[in-house]
Amino acid sequence: MLLPPSAAASGCAHALSPTVLPGAVRDLLHARARTATVSGYVYDPRVAADRARSLRAALPPWAALFYAAKANGCPEVLAALAGPGGVDGFEVASAAEAAAGRAALLAAGRPPRLVAAGPAKTTALLAALLDAGTEVLHAESPLELARLSALAVARGETVRVGLRVNPAAVAVRGTLTMGGRAAPFGVPEADVPAVLALARSLPGLDVAGFHVHAVCGNRDARAHAAYVAWCLDWAARTAREHRVDLRWVDVGGGLGVAYGGEAPLDVDALGEELHRLTPPAGVQVALEPGRWLVADCGWYAAEVVDVKRSSGTAYVLVRGGIGGFALPGTEDFPLPLTVLPVEDWPPGLPRPELRGTAVTVAGELCTPEDVLARDVVVDRVRAGDLVVFPRAGAYGWEFALQAFLGHPPATRDVVAAPVTGVRPAPPVPVPALEVVP
Repeated sequence: MLLPPSAAASGCAHALSPTVLPGAVRDLLHARARTATVSGYVYDPRVAADRARSLRAALPPWAALFYAAKANGCPEVLAALAGPGGVDGFEVASAAEAAAGRAALLAAGRPPRLVAAGPAKTTALLAALLDAGTEVLHAESPLELARLSALAVARGETVRVGLRVNPAAVAVRGTLTMGGRAAPFGVPEADVPAVLALARSLPGLDVAGFHVHAVCGNRDARAHAAYVAWCLDWAARTAREHRVDLRWVDVGGGLGVAYGGEAPLDVDALGEELHRLTPPAGVQVALEPGRWLVADCGWYAAEVVDVKRSSGTAYVLVRGGIGGFALPGTEDFPLPLTVLPVEDWPPGLPRPELRGTAVTVAGELCTPEDVLARDVVVDRVRAGDLVVFPRAGAYGWEFALQAFLGHPPATRDVVAAPVTGVRPAPPVPVPALEVVP
């Protein structure tokens, strides 16, 4: 039987020692396991805040730092990122993200700076983004520009627009390339002249510049700085050729996380390289990382419900799976995990275990795609233990298939100093069926 294409990548690696988990995280997970079956996240927002401060301090003054809120929208994480020395604002793609980002910045006594991007923006969403005070709206098509123009005229406003561009060639490649190929994102580079001409002709629009988000997962500081330089050069040249008063260049995110223990991104080296660049006068340059800022602030834990063998494969079956943590099934590289022993077990109930063997970690959903890891060697794993994924702070709770089958959603807990109590996640809304007579 062929594995589904979205199945988790094969690791052929050894599980990490549980000592990689901070003590506060272990304590909270053990407390959870004593009271309920576990499928949930533990976040330490201070880790995200430290990341933001380190990057903000390394960047030159001409660079603004926006957090891509899609990576993790936990309110405590947003609040930490909005704190002193943190991000300058939030990059949002929905009305809910805009409201949450605005609230976090205002609560921190910061100006509510928002920029917005994303394909398939409806008129209602565009209006909501304008209502939230979005600083720059990144438009992705001629029709979106027309919708924005109609809204601007109706509201008696001028909307500041950045044209999102899908470049024909990408200066650097990461683990996920988002430019230089067919994509639903942005305007193909070949169409930019015609779309800019349209934008200039539409009332109520102020074309301030460009958004180029063409690479993800890059851990090479010099290569990423070269990519930023390329974006600035492309934007300046295109603005001259097409009479754009250039004031805004958004180079996207693209900073990579060392999930497998590779050499991490050298933030200081990135800052040094960026300090050597000189953007055109009067141009605000924006970076909008998401994953890099928050991946290390989160851990996903799933209780082992059963272990068994089938046709030569050892399975660890967990509460949750992609219903709580879908990221492993979308990446082409394995995510590291550890097994946290839990000694509590109902008396009289058999407790199966596996020792010194490669296992496949699968979830509770009725689909063969519910796989979190393959071929990971564990020293010992028992029913009742916890499988824990570090670096689960990005594209976790919000990204999961939480409504499928109606299982309880993953919980979200926050550690602080001292450790706080557990906080259940809000229920996943399930719309009622419409009865058609």
